[in-house]
Formats: sequence, structure tokens, C-alpha cells
Amino acid sequence: MANSQNSRPKPSRDRTISVTPLSRTFAADIDAGDLRELTDAHFAQIRRAWLEHHVLRFRDQDFANGDITAFGRRFGEFQPNIVERGRDAAYPQVSFISNLVANGRPLGMLGDGELVWHTDQSSFEIVPSATILFAVEVPIGQGYTEFLNAHAAFDALPRDLARRLEGLSLKHDSTYDSAGERRPGHGDVVDVTASPGAIHPLVITHPETGRKALYLGRRPYAYVVGLPVAESEALLDDIWARTVRPEFVWRQEWRPGDVLVWDNRSVLHRRTPFDSKARRMLRRVCITGGRPRYEPDGASAARLH
Repeated sequence: MANSQNSRPKPSRDRTISVTPLSRTFAADIDAGDLRELTDAHFAQIRRAWLEHHVLRFRDQDFANGDITAFGRRFGEFQPNIVERGRDAAYPQVSFISNLVANGRPLGMLGDGELVWHTDQSSFEIVPSATILFAVEVPIGQGYTEFLNAHAAFDALPRDLARRLEGLSLKHDSTYDSAGERRPGHGDVVDVTASPGAIHPLVITHPETGRKALYLGRRPYAYVVGLPVAESEALLDDIWARTVRPEFVWRQEWRPGDVLVWDNRSVLHRRTPFDSKARRMLRRVCITGGRPRYEPDGASAARLH
């Protein structure tokens, strides 16, 4: 990639970073200079912007594996990396999202097909708070990543439906990944009530802001615990139809050098497919969070004040 870092001023200690909203409800461009040169004061501003806008984009960066690791560590401890493919032994926290192949071996995971709407690693008991992606090489005009504001989707629900969902839990099937590939060691799902996966509240309370959000994970093989399967399927179809609406979605059109940071407690995301002959390589780290929780309004308000 053409590195424009040399022409960009480093942020002075008294400079406020620039935050430019990218949609009406969420996502923002952040101008903070070279992210490898951040002061603690500037990172504090970035973290506040992340909690407010849920998805942040930084353009014209130049991250090696060590750089994305150092930037990620500012957000917290790393989520255990279950991906073995192409891992750098020096930086085991970094995984690679790529369709590239060398000597007959994939250099990364998730290929070139569509990735359905999902929340990263929601089938785990402990889920990530943040995901960070850096674009090393991307085809222009394809392979978009779309994000969906789960707070706005919850806020738009009819009040009686929202109240009902606040009392329900959802099993997040762990059999398949977001590309629809069956994970090693798993059999086909025959009964969604018995398939493996973590159970989380269907509506969660953000542990830092106190805002409520739908926590849906992925649609395939999800199950609302305690309901007859037919009723669970009908309810989930209704929720997803109300959730996946254009007014809640922002699209990232990738350029080499882009860094994206998003809050897995606030948004869902998906990827559109791209030409299998195109070259795409992104570095990724995930920051650990905790067990998703739901808190009644009073408990949340008391905790925040």
C-alpha cells in the first residue's frame, strides 16, 4: 500500500482528535494521526468515541502484526484465539481473514463468500468486547463489511414485544461459523434444542453505557430457550425482519490501510461476497469482554450513577 503516514502530523499532546459521524445513528471516522504514536490522552478520547459511535474507522494506517497487537492491548486483554490457520507464533493473538492460498494452503480463514449477519464468537460463554480489523490488501468496490446498530434496533421494537424479549434467552449454535462452514468436531444440527452453544440473554445491557441492545448472534440454528421449536422459529423470524432494516445499517467500503474497531455488545456485522480471483488479506484481533447480561432499568441506572 502507498504509505501516507510520513506526510501526516503526529497528534500533539493538547490536540483533540477529529470525530466525523458516518451515518445518522452510528459509526465515525477518526483522525488521530498515526495510531502507533498515540498518547494515553488521545486513546482516552478514542475509547469515548468508540462507546458513543460503536464502530470507528481510521484510514491510512500501516500495521504489522506487532502494531495491531499493541493497539489492541490498549482496549484490554485478548480473547483466546481459536484460529490456527496462518498464525504468527510471535503474535498468537492475530488471526487472518483472507482468501489467499500459498503452496496449496490457505493463508487465512472465511474465504471469499458471503458472511451472514453475526456477532463475533457469540457461541462462547465469554464473548469479545471489541474486534479490530486492519486491511492489508483488499479489492476495491467489493467485499464490503456492513454493520447493524443493535441498540437502535431494540429501541425501535414495539414496547410489548421489547418487554417480552427482555425475559428470554437465546442459544447461539456453535456448530457452524458465519460462512456456514461446519466447525471441526461437530456433527450436523438435527435438533436446535440439543445442539451445542452458549446461552445468553436475548436483550443485553451494555456493561459500560447501560444501554439495551438485541443480542442475536447468527440466525441459523438459533433457539429461544424454553419455547416449542416452531414458536422459537416464528419469533426469531419476526425479530430478524424488524432488525435487518436499512436505517440501522452502515457499510464499510474497504481501502488498504483502513483500521476498524467495533463494539460487539452494540453491533452485528456481515460481509458481502467478492470475486474469488481478487486478493484480500486483513489482520484481526479480538478483545475479551465478559458474559452478556441483562439488567433491569433500575439496576442499570443505579450502577451508572
